Amino acid sequence: MPHDLIPTLTAARKAHQITQAELAQRAGLSRMTVQRTEGGDLDPRYSTLAEMARVLGMDIIAVPSSLRPSLEAFIQSGGKFLGQPQGVDAPPSVVDSLSRPG
Repeated sequence: MPHDLIPTLTAARKAHQITQAELAQRAGLSRMTVQRTEGGDLDPRYSTLAEMARVLGMDIIAVPSSLRPSLEAFIQSGGKFLGQPQGVDAPPSVVDSLSRPG
């Protein structure tokens, strides 16, 4: 597992203001499993992490290592096209058109 997955899940739990016990209950896990996972004392199964992510409204995806820097840059840019000149926005998405009045 990437080294930043568990800290990301922990930060998401805290941002949602959910206790370890609440996360455990909603994910069908023991509080001790969540506590030990977040503390780095447990090498969790994928299914454990996936359930924690599901409760937090997240998905776990596999990204080829070679694409990770580009994906991170894309996310940090707010979803602009990669390699696009500064100040040029991506074309509107279907979501954009659904959220506009009229």
